[in-house]
Amino acid sequence: MKITAIGVNAAFSTGDYEDVISEKDAFQLVWEMINSPEAKNLSPDVVKTKIKNLGKRLYGPRWQSNFLIEFDMPSKRGQGPYRLLVDIGGDARHALKSLGLSSSDIDGIYISHPHNDHIGGIEYMGLTTLFNPFYTQDKKRWLGDEFIAEKLFLEQAVGPNPPGSAKPDLFIHKKVLDPLKRAVGPGLDTVQGVPNVCLETYFDIHLVGKQEDGRTITHAFQDGEDNWTMTPIFAMHVFSSSEEMPSYGISLQHSAGYNVLMPTDIQYMIPPQLEMHYRKADRIYMDCETSPFPSGVHPHISDLVNNLDPQIQKKCLLYHYDAPPMVPEGMFYGVLKSGDYHIYPDR
Repeated sequence: MKITAIGVNAAFSTGDYEDVISEKDAFQLVWEMINSPEAKNLSPDVVKTKIKNLGKRLYGPRWQSNFLIEFDMPSKRGQGPYRLLVDIGGDARHALKSLGLSSSDIDGIYISHPHNDHIGGIEYMGLTTLFNPFYTQDKKRWLGDEFIAEKLFLEQAVGPNPPGSAKPDLFIHKKVLDPLKRAVGPGLDTVQGVPNVCLETYFDIHLVGKQEDGRTITHAFQDGEDNWTMTPIFAMHVFSSSEEMPSYGISLQHSAGYNVLMPTDIQYMIPPQLEMHYRKADRIYMDCETSPFPSGVHPHISDLVNNLDPQIQKKCLLYHYDAPPMVPEGMFYGVLKSGDYHIYPDR
């Protein structure tokens, strides 16, 4: 299993501007100066002005927190690994593009909670895969030569939605599903002339976690000759308007015993109900707020440095920050940057 940090920044992170000069312009400037009889008389201020005039101001974005997990198993798309997005950022298009990927390369999504920086890319994923006639081989066979809107319209009496094998998987806890539908419904209700378009039109929904009958539904992903079992883990994230909003992180348990914990957004450094999961885990992806004014809805770097058990600190990969945290060397397993990846089990 390979986990890549597509985005590592906090919900409202944007990016920085950087003054740069292109390789082409730098070559041009050096060439002119070498071949100019006046070059030896150029003052430093004149050289700085020339560089500034040739320079460009580039924007370096900061992608919001989400992860790509790849399993060594057959994909829905028929090639490559099975790719699962853990949350989908405010807009996953650009973060995926930075890895050379698009919605056509994604098989499934896990949604932890319905905040925009975790669900904002749902509309992109749903619409682009729905209107991609080649998304999977089953999609191509089911669709034939028909346009998707016509196919859905003509088959309303049979069933309004494409078969599960023709659309991305969506893994979600039942308590997150209804808020997600309310949040993204209007944006997805956009297939011309087709009534009853809904989240199920775009995604093959798999409920995971605690069910009303008391069962806890997990999902196993094959990974070569082994497998990983994904289990939602409840944690409190926000109390808003006297109501709670949980975030359902995931525990990934390898068949040989290795455990990766991804709590997603949590309110406390270690909620009491999660301590056993932190101690069990071999690797923890820990959200880490670095704002000078702690919000109270994420673990703050000061708490992680000063109060977290050293045995747990050494398991943690930190992410979800405004600015990268400054931490004592060797205290944590690492501080993630966009594009960083790890392969598990970590032997």
